[in-house]
Amino acid sequence: MQSKSLFLPLPSLFSLIALITLLACKSSPKNKSLYPITKSAIADSAMVVSAHPLATAIGIKILRNGGNAVDAAIAVQFALAVCYPGAGNIGGGGFMVYRNNSGEIFSLDYREKASASATADMYLDSLGNVQEDLSKFGHLAAGVPGTVDGMVKAYEKFSKLKDWKNLLQPAIDLAKNGFQITAREAENLNEEQDNFKKYNLNTTAFHKEKWAEGDMLIQNDLAKTLEAIRDHGRAGFYEGIVADQIVTEMKSGKGIVSIEDLKNYHAQWRTPITTMYRGHKIISMPPPSSGGIALAQLLEMVEPYDVASLKFQSAASVHLMVEAERRVYADRSQFLGDADFYAVPQKTLLDSGYIAQRMADFNPRLANKSTDVSHGEIGSEETTHYSIIDQYGNAVSMTTTLNGGYGAFTVVGGAGFILNNEMDDFSVKPGTSNMYGLVGGTANKIEANKRMLSSMTPTIVEKDGKLKMVVGTPGGSTIITSVFQAIINVLDFGMDADQAVQAPRFHHQWLPDVIQCEVDAIDAKERKILESIGHTFKDRGPIGRVEAIVINKNGQLHGAADRRGDDDTKGF
Repeated sequence: MQSKSLFLPLPSLFSLIALITLLACKSSPKNKSLYPITKSAIADSAMVVSAHPLATAIGIKILRNGGNAVDAAIAVQFALAVCYPGAGNIGGGGFMVYRNNSGEIFSLDYREKASASATADMYLDSLGNVQEDLSKFGHLAAGVPGTVDGMVKAYEKFSKLKDWKNLLQPAIDLAKNGFQITAREAENLNEEQDNFKKYNLNTTAFHKEKWAEGDMLIQNDLAKTLEAIRDHGRAGFYEGIVADQIVTEMKSGKGIVSIEDLKNYHAQWRTPITTMYRGHKIISMPPPSSGGIALAQLLEMVEPYDVASLKFQSAASVHLMVEAERRVYADRSQFLGDADFYAVPQKTLLDSGYIAQRMADFNPRLANKSTDVSHGEIGSEETTHYSIIDQYGNAVSMTTTLNGGYGAFTVVGGAGFILNNEMDDFSVKPGTSNMYGLVGGTANKIEANKRMLSSMTPTIVEKDGKLKMVVGTPGGSTIITSVFQAIINVLDFGMDADQAVQAPRFHHQWLPDVIQCEVDAIDAKERKILESIGHTFKDRGPIGRVEAIVINKNGQLHGAADRRGDDDTKGF
């Protein structure tokens, strides 16, 4: 396809923890971090990038012991449920994209579901107005958790070690013996103490007058739950004592998840979304994630333009990307939801003619207004992501979440894990926005047993049939655009993995009609040009925490962990 130019004017786990702590002391004499955190690493065979150095170390250990990427992913998932409680979870859900060393691709949907008792108006008052906090905090905000069943299904289909108990044991040891929390985790826990007190009837492991870096977080109840999962697999969570504890907790706070809901939950294998971008095959997640379709649309919308010549975060390149984002998020609002309940027009949304039509009114010298841009016509942002490539050439891109930071803030009594607040990801009332400002329609309305729409975008990229990149991020509504930018940074702007991940980011989601920017994103000169053609800016805090692995031309793996968190990458 011929590129178009774009013109704008001017413009025993104790030993593991002890070793990590010792290395931290040696590598960081000023004690800036409790653990040795590596943001950029090169390896020949295998790589793990995750949100916490303890989880990364556990993943690497599984790989060194002969496990494959799925074995490592399972161990990392359960480890993050302990050492990264704000988003790592067994009380939430997520998505996995997997590519084996033969090039076969798979996607696993372990997204949470609404209870069988859920109704479209369950968060509305007698006048039909949204009671906002009900879908965001406490027991009624929680959907049926999917993480445990998802890990069981991934293990049954792809595990190389076939040793479920040993994949769980590192997380159990972490929970039982405790670990020292980082300064960032201490700050987060301190900020949320009022919420933990408000949404729990009993004292939890997270209650404390004042948390500080280095404090030990011991989670005995969580350890018992993980032991039940270790010993009984799926039944250790969705049946028996833990299931009873979940239902008892629900009843105590007017939640509606029942024993039947838990027994009836099953993760689903789905067909990945694939598209081509400048000779690269992009593999991502289908509905109920909006990520794969939206990412494919974004890339296809900008592919006709010579993005590389426009340069990184120039007014021209930002304008092009923002206008594509504006249109894609308008489509997301109207057409995307759980495909088991709603006929998502996937074929049309990914049709090249439709995508060209959506960009037909793009003006390189004028910003559209979101009020004038509708959908096409058809006949804390706390999630966490990890990327893994094993020594056998298999790759996992996995994004998992409780939705908001620490989810519903409600800890299941006796079981020790935090419930998700994913019900807010439904359109609580069509036309109103959720906690991330996303406006939804009837495609994503609440229905019994339905999965809520997600923005999670775990993605794998290949070139000429060979693995090229594994990428993903947390960030609520900003996930899609962060992955979009990371891929553009590598494939168009020629950045290496570390440069692509650490680069400042921006975001537009149709409504509200502003370009959200990290404070160091988009030079002031370029911002003035963009403002002169009708764009509006709003500075904000960090956007996403991208975890990426890129295969260099020499075949080496380059892992990059985001500077915006305690994220860490290690390889061998």
